[in-house]
Amino acid sequence: MKKTRLSFSSVSIENNKTNNQGSGISSHFQASTHRSGEKRGSSKSSTYQYSKGGRGQGRSGSRSFGGNSQQKSLNESKIPAVEMEVIRIIPLGGVEEVGRNMILIESQDDIIVLDVGFHFIDEEEAMGADFTLPNFKYLEERKNKIRAVVITHGHLDHIGGIPFIIDRIGNPPIYAQYLTTLMIKKRQEEFVNSRPLNLNVVDENSKIKFSQLSIRFFPVFHSIPDSMGVIVGTPYGNIIVSGDMKLEHEAGKPTPKEEKKWGGLGKEKNLLLIADSTNAEVPGFSIEEKEVQKNIEEIIKTIKGRLIIGAFATQFDRMIKIIEMCEHHNKKIVVEGRSMKNNIEIAKLAGLLKSKDGTFILSQVIDNYPSDKIVVIATGAQGEEFAALMRMATNKHKYIRLNARDTVMFSSSVIPGNEVNIQKLKDNLYRHDLKIIHYGMAEIHSGGHARQEDLVWINKAVGAKFFMPGYGNHSMLRIHAQLVHERNNFPKENIVVPDNGTIVEIIDKGNKITVRKERAPFSIMVVDGLSVGDVQEVVMRDRAMLAQDGMFVIIALLDQKTGKLKKSPDLISRGFVYLKENQELLRQVRIIIKKLVEDTATRSNGLNFDIIKAGLGEGIAKFLYQKTEKRPLVIPVILSV
Repeated sequence: MKKTRLSFSSVSIENNKTNNQGSGISSHFQASTHRSGEKRGSSKSSTYQYSKGGRGQGRSGSRSFGGNSQQKSLNESKIPAVEMEVIRIIPLGGVEEVGRNMILIESQDDIIVLDVGFHFIDEEEAMGADFTLPNFKYLEERKNKIRAVVITHGHLDHIGGIPFIIDRIGNPPIYAQYLTTLMIKKRQEEFVNSRPLNLNVVDENSKIKFSQLSIRFFPVFHSIPDSMGVIVGTPYGNIIVSGDMKLEHEAGKPTPKEEKKWGGLGKEKNLLLIADSTNAEVPGFSIEEKEVQKNIEEIIKTIKGRLIIGAFATQFDRMIKIIEMCEHHNKKIVVEGRSMKNNIEIAKLAGLLKSKDGTFILSQVIDNYPSDKIVVIATGAQGEEFAALMRMATNKHKYIRLNARDTVMFSSSVIPGNEVNIQKLKDNLYRHDLKIIHYGMAEIHSGGHARQEDLVWINKAVGAKFFMPGYGNHSMLRIHAQLVHERNNFPKENIVVPDNGTIVEIIDKGNKITVRKERAPFSIMVVDGLSVGDVQEVVMRDRAMLAQDGMFVIIALLDQKTGKLKKSPDLISRGFVYLKENQELLRQVRIIIKKLVEDTATRSNGLNFDIIKAGLGEGIAKFLYQKTEKRPLVIPVILSV
């Protein structure tokens, strides 16, 4: 199904936290939500929520959404232009979370953007929005300087933001390896109204020169083919950006290919290394992929009954190997999940997969084959509600019914934050009395990210003067920095652990690294369905209120001539209190509504419905808080006859 391109407005979601320089960053609800103590009529919103302490005093532990320019941190304003002989590096996303990756490198004349990712989010983080993007406001204001967008590989946390951001920053040329460009094109097909992308295929022999900066590329080992690192050339040396990667090794010894590649980089003049931190908390070397493939093949070969494999659709290498193994052992393959099917087609188009005729069968005919000849490759190993594996587990799949002879193999790790969903999936699967094999029981998964020994070796091989950990949560970056400092004797003053929006500058002709007191806009941007315009800030704020204390609707019928209520007001409560069990509260509310409406109407020179609604909204919100210590979203509706 084709999707209309989602028009998009930015919605700030800012945590009350302290950045590396110790400046407190906070935000409050926008003025469109009326607070007790404000001047009446200051808000045009028709929703009200009582705040005990006045403006900005949200409920303890609540998350604030939105915020006008006056409420933004002063550190975000008036960022000076890059001076001569200075190189600026700003991670706009991906250094306080796993995902939403975007880094920019800027000289006086050029900007290079590395990756344009997004991040799937849960209800708590953004109240039902689809996903979040890095804040690209800094780039939008300087789009005339953007010379290139470089995509390191085809995972969504590196390409997912392209349809929403690329036009906003001037539709600059995109440089990526062949498979990555195919994945970008495939995703772009879902956004039929978007402008054509300026896609350019590069490889390790490519070099693109701009006014002051240049870009080259080198292959890295990751869970998807055509992954690459980037060498950004500056007048003072290279900035090496690893992208997502791990080290190919044999029993802890890097392969000759890795030694040649990283050793070759180390012979150049390298200013700064920005390296993957996602697995920096995990000791040892990364698990060898060939060992994982060997174990998976043994399971495919010996399993009795059907084998259902839950895997990441973007792990091309493993997906291709599984298909080849199934063909070798005369198994039929059923592919379930749109992203899995899309990526198999992309793998065929890229020449990575050449399957035999008859290998793939449709799920409709699965019962026509012996169960021990069937392998199902499915999406949903992270417990996604509507993914193929969850539909099978909950008997909602149209054709596949699980039974006690089935075995489900999770060839994937648990992404932080998905633990509850995965447990629900496992519980539902076990209701079919089947068997489950996961990476905690057997070596059937190796992540695509370098572990501690990989990271220490790579850092030493590159030999850069400065180091900035990237790609991960703050704890991952901090551990990576500590590791490099302690194991490689890397000078602590030459290491920067950034937050999103931190402005890092290499100054004094490459001899010093520093962090500016200013900070680029860093609040998360949200894509939410087909919503457009600034109203989205109000939508997100109201969702937060509704999730906390529900809503309370007042419908009052007012006589235009007398200013009196024609009847007792109707009251609707959702997620606040159960009306049948709170009749005394409702009786008191109706008395207060009558008094507030009629007193306001009497005092006004003519009926001013905005003033009446504002007075009613804030008055009832305050009363409900006093009686219940809850702050529902109060929605007054005034009808007149």
